Amino acid sequence: MVISTVAPPTSSPLGSPTEFATLRTKLWSHKWLCLAAILAIGIGGWEGVRLLIGPAVPVDQVKRGQLIETVVATGNVETLFRVNISSQITGTVAGVQVDEGQRVTAGQTLISIESSELKANVVQAQGAVAEAQAHVRQLAELTLPTAHQSLKDARASLLNVQQTFDRTSQLIHTGYATRAALDAAQKDLNVAQTQARAAELVVYSSSPGGSDFVTAQTLLDQSRANLTTASSRLAYATISAPRAGVLITRAVEQGNVVQPGSTLLVLAPDGETQLQLSIDERNLGKLVLGQKAIASADAYPDQKFSAAVSYINPSIDITRASVEVRLSVSNPPSYLRQDMTVSVDIDVGQRDNALVLPGSSVHDALSASPWVLLVKGGQAAKQPVRLGLQGNIQTEILQGVSEGDLVIPAASSVVPGQRVRALSP
Repeated sequence: MVISTVAPPTSSPLGSPTEFATLRTKLWSHKWLCLAAILAIGIGGWEGVRLLIGPAVPVDQVKRGQLIETVVATGNVETLFRVNISSQITGTVAGVQVDEGQRVTAGQTLISIESSELKANVVQAQGAVAEAQAHVRQLAELTLPTAHQSLKDARASLLNVQQTFDRTSQLIHTGYATRAALDAAQKDLNVAQTQARAAELVVYSSSPGGSDFVTAQTLLDQSRANLTTASSRLAYATISAPRAGVLITRAVEQGNVVQPGSTLLVLAPDGETQLQLSIDERNLGKLVLGQKAIASADAYPDQKFSAAVSYINPSIDITRASVEVRLSVSNPPSYLRQDMTVSVDIDVGQRDNALVLPGSSVHDALSASPWVLLVKGGQAAKQPVRLGLQGNIQTEILQGVSEGDLVIPAASSVVPGQRVRALSP
Protein backbone atom coordinates (compact mmCIF):
# COMPACT_ATOMS: atom_id res chain seq x y z
CA MET A 1 0.00 0.00 0.00
CA VAL A 2 1.34 3.28 -0.92
CA ILE A 3 0.81 6.20 1.36
CA SER A 4 1.24 9.60 -0.26
CA THR A 5 1.81 12.79 1.73
CA VAL A 6 1.17 16.31 0.37
CA ALA A 7 3.57 18.96 1.79
CA PRO A 8 2.04 22.37 2.67
CA PRO A 9 3.03 25.25 0.36
CA THR A 10 6.01 27.39 1.46
CA SER A 11 4.95 31.04 2.35
CA SER A 12 6.68 34.10 0.71
CA PRO A 13 8.34 36.82 2.93
CA LEU A 14 5.90 39.31 1.51
CA GLY A 15 3.04 36.96 1.90
CA SER A 16 0.90 35.73 -0.82
CA PRO A 17 0.38 37.79 -3.93
CA THR A 18 -2.98 38.67 -2.56
CA GLU A 19 -1.46 39.99 0.67
CA PHE A 20 1.20 41.97 -1.24
CA ALA A 21 -1.39 43.59 -3.41
CA THR A 22 -3.41 44.51 -0.36
CA LEU A 23 -0.34 46.08 1.30
CA ARG A 24 0.51 48.03 -1.81
CA THR A 25 -3.02 49.31 -2.03
CA LYS A 26 -2.90 50.53 1.56
CA LEU A 27 0.46 52.27 1.05
CA TRP A 28 -0.73 53.99 -2.09
CA SER A 29 -3.82 55.25 -0.37
CA HIS A 30 -1.56 56.86 2.26
CA LYS A 31 1.13 58.02 -0.15
CA TRP A 32 1.12 61.68 1.03
CA LEU A 33 1.40 60.66 4.66
CA CYS A 34 4.29 58.42 3.81
CA LEU A 35 5.97 61.18 1.79
CA ALA A 36 5.56 63.63 4.66
CA ALA A 37 7.12 61.08 7.03
CA ILE A 38 10.06 60.66 4.71
CA LEU A 39 10.53 64.43 4.40
CA ALA A 40 10.30 64.87 8.15
CA ILE A 41 12.94 62.24 8.66
CA GLY A 42 15.15 63.97 6.05
CA ILE A 43 14.67 67.45 7.51
CA GLY A 44 15.29 66.20 10.98
CA GLY A 45 18.50 64.64 9.83
CA TRP A 46 19.56 67.86 8.07
CA GLU A 47 18.77 69.99 11.10
CA GLY A 48 20.77 67.62 13.19
CA VAL A 49 23.70 68.09 10.85
CA ARG A 50 23.22 71.87 10.96
CA LEU A 51 23.23 71.83 14.72
CA LEU A 52 26.51 69.98 14.59
CA ILE A 53 28.27 72.11 11.93
CA GLY A 54 26.22 75.39 12.18
CA PRO A 55 24.62 77.56 9.45
CA ALA A 56 26.60 78.95 6.55
CA VAL A 57 27.12 82.69 6.97
CA PRO A 58 28.92 85.29 4.80
CA VAL A 59 31.96 86.84 6.46
CA ASP A 60 34.33 89.79 5.98
CA GLN A 61 38.07 89.36 6.12
CA VAL A 62 40.41 91.68 7.97
CA LYS A 63 42.81 93.15 5.41
CA ARG A 64 45.51 95.76 5.13
CA GLY A 65 45.09 98.80 2.93
CA GLN A 66 44.90 102.57 2.67
CA LEU A 67 42.12 104.22 4.66
CA ILE A 68 40.90 107.80 4.34
CA GLU A 69 38.55 109.05 7.04
CA THR A 70 36.02 111.63 5.95
CA VAL A 71 33.39 113.73 7.68
CA VAL A 72 30.25 113.80 5.56
CA ALA A 73 27.87 116.74 5.76
CA THR A 74 25.36 118.69 3.71
CA GLY A 75 25.12 122.45 3.40
CA ASN A 76 24.43 125.34 1.07
CA VAL A 77 26.28 127.56 -1.37
CA GLU A 78 26.72 131.18 -0.35
CA THR A 79 28.93 134.18 -1.09
CA LEU A 80 30.94 136.01 1.55
CA PHE A 81 28.10 138.46 1.98
CA ARG A 82 24.94 139.72 0.33
CA VAL A 83 23.87 143.26 -0.45
CA ASN A 84 20.31 144.37 0.31
CA ILE A 85 19.44 147.10 -2.17
CA SER A 86 16.79 149.61 -1.08
CA SER A 87 15.60 153.12 -1.88
CA GLN A 88 16.88 156.17 0.00
CA ILE A 89 13.83 158.25 -0.83
CA THR A 90 10.08 157.84 -0.92
CA GLY A 91 8.69 157.69 -4.43
CA THR A 92 6.87 155.79 -7.13
CA VAL A 93 8.83 153.21 -9.14
CA ALA A 94 8.96 154.32 -12.77
CA GLY A 95 10.67 151.16 -14.01
CA VAL A 96 12.62 148.05 -13.02
CA GLN A 97 15.38 147.27 -15.51
CA VAL A 98 16.51 143.85 -14.19
CA ASP A 99 15.07 140.43 -13.39
CA GLU A 100 15.72 137.94 -10.63
CA GLY A 101 18.71 135.73 -11.43
CA GLN A 102 20.25 138.28 -13.80
CA ARG A 103 23.96 139.06 -13.66
CA VAL A 104 24.70 142.79 -13.36
CA THR A 105 27.80 144.97 -13.52
CA ALA A 106 28.88 147.69 -11.11
CA GLY A 107 26.98 150.93 -11.78
CA GLN A 108 24.29 149.30 -13.92
CA THR A 109 20.86 150.89 -13.51
CA LEU A 110 18.49 148.61 -11.62
CA ILE A 111 15.45 150.73 -10.66
CA SER A 112 14.18 154.18 -11.72
CA ILE A 113 11.97 156.32 -9.46
CA GLU A 114 9.70 159.14 -10.69
CA SER A 115 11.87 162.29 -10.48
CA SER A 116 10.09 165.33 -11.97
CA GLU A 117 9.76 167.08 -8.60
CA LEU A 118 13.35 166.28 -7.75
CA LYS A 119 14.52 167.82 -11.03
CA ALA A 120 12.53 170.99 -10.27
CA ASN A 121 14.22 171.23 -6.86
CA VAL A 122 17.61 171.03 -8.56
CA VAL A 123 16.70 173.88 -10.95
CA GLN A 124 15.49 176.01 -8.04
CA ALA A 125 18.68 175.33 -6.08
CA GLN A 126 20.79 176.21 -9.11
CA GLY A 127 19.00 179.56 -9.35
CA ALA A 128 19.68 180.31 -5.68
CA VAL A 129 23.37 179.54 -6.21
CA ALA A 130 23.52 181.89 -9.20
CA GLU A 131 21.84 184.67 -7.21
CA ALA A 132 24.24 184.28 -4.28
CA GLN A 133 27.23 184.25 -6.61
CA ALA A 134 25.99 187.49 -8.22
CA HIS A 135 25.72 189.12 -4.79
CA VAL A 136 29.28 188.17 -3.94
CA ARG A 137 30.51 189.51 -7.28
CA GLN A 138 28.54 192.71 -6.71
CA LEU A 139 30.35 193.25 -3.42
CA ALA A 140 33.72 192.63 -5.03
CA GLU A 141 33.16 194.45 -8.33
CA LEU A 142 30.89 197.35 -7.34
CA THR A 143 30.24 197.90 -3.66
CA LEU A 144 33.84 197.59 -2.50
CA PRO A 145 35.38 199.88 -5.19
CA THR A 146 32.63 202.46 -4.57
CA ALA A 147 33.28 202.26 -0.85
CA HIS A 148 36.98 202.81 -1.42
CA GLN A 149 36.26 205.89 -3.56
CA SER A 150 33.81 207.23 -0.96
CA LEU A 151 36.42 206.73 1.71
CA LYS A 152 38.99 208.55 -0.40
CA ASP A 153 36.60 211.49 -0.92
CA ALA A 154 35.63 211.55 2.76
CA ARG A 155 39.25 211.65 3.82
CA ALA A 156 39.99 214.48 1.36
CA SER A 157 36.99 216.42 2.64
CA LEU A 158 38.07 215.76 6.22
CA LEU A 159 41.52 217.11 5.40
CA ASN A 160 40.06 220.36 4.01
CA VAL A 161 37.72 220.79 6.94
CA GLN A 162 40.53 220.10 9.35
CA GLN A 163 42.67 222.78 7.73
CA THR A 164 39.78 225.28 7.85
CA PHE A 165 39.25 224.53 11.53
CA ASP A 166 42.96 225.00 12.26
CA ARG A 167 43.04 228.40 10.50
CA THR A 168 39.92 229.58 12.29
CA SER A 169 41.46 228.56 15.62
CA GLN A 170 44.54 230.65 14.90
CA LEU A 171 42.55 233.67 13.71
CA ILE A 172 40.36 233.70 16.79
CA HIS A 173 43.44 234.39 18.92
CA THR A 174 44.38 237.39 16.80
CA GLY A 175 40.86 238.77 16.74
CA TYR A 176 40.29 238.21 13.02
CA ALA A 177 37.70 235.44 13.53
CA THR A 178 34.67 235.29 15.68
CA ARG A 179 33.56 232.59 18.06
CA ALA A 180 30.66 231.77 15.75
CA ALA A 181 33.08 231.09 12.90
CA LEU A 182 35.04 228.71 15.14
CA ASP A 183 31.86 226.87 16.16
CA ALA A 184 30.88 226.49 12.52
CA ALA A 185 34.35 225.15 11.66
CA GLN A 186 34.12 222.69 14.54
CA LYS A 187 30.73 221.51 13.37
CA ASP A 188 31.99 220.99 9.83
CA LEU A 189 34.99 219.05 11.22
CA ASN A 190 32.73 216.73 13.25
CA VAL A 191 30.58 216.02 10.20
CA ALA A 192 33.62 215.30 8.04
CA GLN A 193 35.07 212.94 10.65
CA THR A 194 31.75 211.08 10.90
CA GLN A 195 31.57 210.73 7.12
CA ALA A 196 35.13 209.40 6.99
CA ARG A 197 34.42 206.79 9.71
CA ALA A 198 31.25 205.73 7.88
CA ALA A 199 33.18 205.32 4.64
CA GLU A 200 35.79 203.21 6.48
CA LEU A 201 33.04 200.96 7.86
CA VAL A 202 31.56 200.47 4.39
CA VAL A 203 34.98 199.47 3.03
CA TYR A 204 35.60 197.06 5.89
CA SER A 205 32.13 195.52 5.65
CA SER A 206 32.49 194.99 1.91
CA SER A 207 36.00 193.56 2.15
CA PRO A 208 36.69 189.78 2.76
CA GLY A 209 36.06 189.18 6.44
CA GLY A 210 33.59 192.04 6.69
CA SER A 211 29.97 191.49 7.74
CA ASP A 212 28.42 192.13 4.31
CA PHE A 213 30.96 189.88 2.60
CA VAL A 214 30.53 187.11 5.21
CA THR A 215 26.76 187.31 4.88
CA ALA A 216 26.93 187.08 1.09
CA GLN A 217 29.45 184.22 1.23
CA THR A 218 27.31 182.36 3.76
CA LEU A 219 24.26 182.67 1.53
CA LEU A 220 26.35 181.33 -1.36
CA ASP A 221 27.57 178.36 0.68
CA GLN A 222 24.04 177.58 1.84
CA SER A 223 22.67 177.73 -1.69
CA ARG A 224 25.46 175.44 -2.89
CA ALA A 225 24.66 173.00 -0.05
CA ASN A 226 21.00 173.08 -1.05
CA LEU A 227 22.00 172.35 -4.63
CA THR A 228 24.12 169.42 -3.50
CA THR A 229 21.20 168.05 -1.48
CA ALA A 230 18.79 168.44 -4.37
CA SER A 231 21.24 166.83 -6.78
CA SER A 232 21.82 163.93 -4.39
CA ARG A 233 18.11 163.32 -3.99
CA LEU A 234 17.77 163.39 -7.77
CA ALA A 235 20.57 160.82 -8.01
CA TYR A 236 18.73 158.63 -5.48
CA ALA A 237 15.93 158.34 -8.03
CA THR A 238 18.21 156.05 -10.02
CA ILE A 239 19.20 152.92 -8.07
CA SER A 240 22.36 151.33 -9.47
CA ALA A 241 24.27 148.14 -8.71
CA PRO A 242 26.95 148.85 -6.09
CA ARG A 243 29.11 146.04 -7.50
CA ALA A 244 29.01 143.20 -9.98
CA GLY A 245 27.08 140.08 -9.06
CA VAL A 246 23.86 138.12 -9.45
CA LEU A 247 20.45 139.34 -8.30
CA ILE A 248 18.96 136.53 -6.24
CA THR A 249 15.82 138.31 -5.00
CA ARG A 250 13.47 140.88 -6.56
CA ALA A 251 10.63 142.37 -4.50
CA VAL A 252 9.59 145.43 -6.50
CA GLU A 253 7.46 146.17 -9.55
CA GLN A 254 6.71 149.26 -11.63
CA GLY A 255 4.16 151.47 -9.90
CA ASN A 256 5.09 150.41 -6.37
CA VAL A 257 5.54 153.21 -3.82
CA VAL A 258 8.84 152.53 -2.11
CA GLN A 259 10.02 153.69 1.30
CA PRO A 260 13.57 154.20 2.58
CA GLY A 261 14.99 151.04 4.14
CA SER A 262 12.68 148.55 2.42
CA THR A 263 14.67 145.83 0.63
CA LEU A 264 13.86 145.86 -3.08
CA LEU A 265 16.62 143.63 -4.47
CA VAL A 266 19.20 141.27 -2.99
CA LEU A 267 22.55 141.06 -4.74
CA ALA A 268 25.04 138.22 -4.38
CA PRO A 269 28.34 139.93 -5.29
CA ASP A 270 30.96 138.24 -7.40
CA GLY A 271 33.85 136.91 -5.40
CA GLU A 272 34.90 133.86 -3.46
CA THR A 273 32.23 131.17 -3.21
CA GLN A 274 31.76 129.41 0.10
CA LEU A 275 29.96 126.31 1.31
CA GLN A 276 28.28 126.62 4.69
CA LEU A 277 27.84 123.39 6.65
CA SER A 278 26.46 122.34 10.02
CA ILE A 279 28.58 119.44 11.33
CA ASP A 280 27.87 117.28 14.35
CA GLU A 281 29.92 118.57 17.28
CA ARG A 282 31.31 115.05 17.83
CA ASN A 283 33.44 115.63 14.74
CA LEU A 284 34.78 119.00 15.90
CA GLY A 285 38.05 117.51 17.15
CA LYS A 286 38.76 116.08 13.70
CA LEU A 287 38.45 119.38 11.84
CA VAL A 288 41.42 121.63 11.04
CA LEU A 289 41.65 124.72 8.85
CA GLY A 290 42.95 123.92 5.40
CA GLN A 291 41.63 120.36 5.21
CA LYS A 292 40.71 119.31 1.68
CA ALA A 293 37.23 118.24 0.71
CA ILE A 294 35.28 116.96 -2.27
CA ALA A 295 31.85 118.44 -2.84
CA SER A 296 28.97 117.99 -5.23
CA ALA A 297 25.67 119.74 -5.73
CA ASP A 298 22.63 117.56 -5.18
CA ALA A 299 21.36 118.71 -8.57
CA TYR A 300 24.61 117.55 -10.24
CA PRO A 301 25.81 114.59 -8.12
CA ASP A 302 28.27 113.31 -10.73
CA GLN A 303 30.12 116.61 -11.08
CA LYS A 304 32.58 116.88 -8.20
CA PHE A 305 34.65 119.93 -7.26
CA SER A 306 37.31 120.70 -4.69
CA ALA A 307 36.99 122.82 -1.56
CA ALA A 308 38.96 123.53 1.60
CA VAL A 309 38.01 124.27 5.21
CA SER A 310 38.39 128.03 5.71
CA TYR A 311 36.38 128.76 8.88
CA ILE A 312 35.32 126.86 12.00
CA ASN A 313 32.88 128.67 14.26
CA PRO A 314 34.27 128.86 17.83
CA SER A 315 30.79 128.39 19.32
CA ILE A 316 28.38 125.46 19.26
CA ASP A 317 24.73 125.60 18.26
CA ILE A 318 23.30 124.12 21.46
CA THR A 319 19.87 123.49 19.95
CA ARG A 320 21.25 121.22 17.22
CA ALA A 321 24.54 120.11 18.85
CA SER A 322 26.40 121.21 15.73
CA VAL A 323 29.17 123.57 14.69
CA GLU A 324 29.15 125.90 11.69
CA VAL A 325 31.94 125.22 9.20
CA ARG A 326 32.66 127.09 5.97
CA LEU A 327 34.64 125.83 3.01
CA SER A 328 36.17 128.03 0.32
CA VAL A 329 35.83 127.03 -3.33
CA SER A 330 38.72 128.44 -5.33
CA ASN A 331 37.40 127.33 -8.72
CA PRO A 332 33.61 127.02 -8.47
CA PRO A 333 31.84 125.28 -11.37
CA SER A 334 29.55 127.37 -13.49
CA TYR A 335 26.42 125.49 -12.44
CA LEU A 336 26.64 126.54 -8.78
CA ARG A 337 23.80 128.78 -7.64
CA GLN A 338 23.12 130.66 -4.44
CA ASP A 339 21.55 128.53 -1.68
CA MET A 340 22.07 125.36 -3.73
CA THR A 341 22.26 122.22 -1.56
CA VAL A 342 25.63 120.46 -1.61
CA SER A 343 27.09 117.28 -0.13
CA VAL A 344 30.64 117.44 1.16
CA ASP A 345 33.23 114.83 2.16
CA ILE A 346 36.00 116.41 4.26
CA ASP A 347 39.23 114.40 4.48
CA VAL A 348 40.13 114.44 8.17
CA GLY A 349 42.69 111.60 8.28
CA GLN A 350 44.63 109.10 6.18
CA ARG A 351 46.44 105.88 7.08
CA ASP A 352 48.51 103.65 4.80
CA ASN A 353 48.83 99.89 5.41
CA ALA A 354 46.14 99.92 8.08
CA LEU A 355 44.11 96.93 9.28
CA VAL A 356 40.68 97.63 7.83
CA LEU A 357 37.29 96.02 8.11
CA PRO A 358 33.91 97.06 6.69
CA GLY A 359 32.14 99.29 9.17
CA SER A 360 29.06 97.10 8.81
CA SER A 361 30.89 94.34 10.68
CA VAL A 362 31.50 96.40 13.84
CA HIS A 363 28.94 96.31 16.65
CA ASP A 364 28.40 99.44 18.80
CA ALA A 365 30.89 101.41 16.70
CA LEU A 366 29.84 104.73 18.28
CA SER A 367 30.03 103.47 21.84
CA ALA A 368 33.01 103.23 24.14
CA SER A 369 33.11 99.41 23.77
CA PRO A 370 32.90 98.34 20.12
CA TRP A 371 33.18 94.63 19.30
CA VAL A 372 33.05 92.14 16.45
CA LEU A 373 32.03 88.50 15.97
CA LEU A 374 35.09 86.48 15.00
CA VAL A 375 34.89 83.00 13.49
CA LYS A 376 37.04 80.80 15.78
CA GLY A 377 37.02 76.99 15.57
CA GLY A 378 33.70 76.98 13.77
CA GLN A 379 32.03 79.17 16.36
CA ALA A 380 31.12 82.87 16.58
CA ALA A 381 33.17 84.55 19.28
CA LYS A 382 32.62 88.05 20.64
CA GLN A 383 35.84 90.03 20.38
CA PRO A 384 36.30 93.60 21.78
CA VAL A 385 38.21 95.88 19.42
CA ARG A 386 39.72 99.36 19.44
CA LEU A 387 38.88 101.53 16.45
CA GLY A 388 40.97 104.08 14.60
CA LEU A 389 40.04 106.07 11.53
CA GLN A 390 36.55 105.53 10.21
CA GLY A 391 35.99 105.90 6.48
CA ASN A 392 32.74 105.89 4.59
CA ILE A 393 32.88 102.11 4.16
CA GLN A 394 36.00 100.81 5.92
CA THR A 395 37.00 101.17 9.56
CA GLU A 396 40.52 100.91 10.96
CA ILE A 397 41.01 98.27 13.68
CA LEU A 398 43.86 99.17 16.01
CA GLN A 399 43.54 96.27 18.41
CA GLY A 400 41.59 93.03 18.80
CA VAL A 401 41.94 91.32 15.42
CA SER A 402 44.72 90.26 13.06
CA GLU A 403 45.12 90.30 9.31
CA GLY A 404 43.17 87.47 7.72
CA ASP A 405 40.67 87.03 10.56
CA LEU A 406 37.10 86.33 9.48
CA VAL A 407 34.38 88.54 10.95
CA ILE A 408 30.62 88.07 10.77
CA PRO A 409 28.68 91.19 9.67
CA ALA A 410 26.65 92.89 12.39
CA ALA A 411 23.46 92.54 10.38
CA SER A 412 23.49 88.72 10.65
CA SER A 413 21.37 86.91 13.23
CA VAL A 414 24.33 84.95 14.59
CA VAL A 415 24.87 85.20 18.34
CA PRO A 416 28.12 84.68 20.27
CA GLY A 417 28.85 80.99 20.88
CA GLN A 418 26.80 79.75 17.94
CA ARG A 419 28.43 77.26 15.57
CA VAL A 420 28.78 78.62 12.04
CA ARG A 421 30.24 77.76 8.67
CA ALA A 422 32.04 80.69 7.11
CA LEU A 423 31.40 81.37 3.44
CA SER A 424 34.51 82.67 1.73
CA PRO A 425 34.38 86.47 1.31
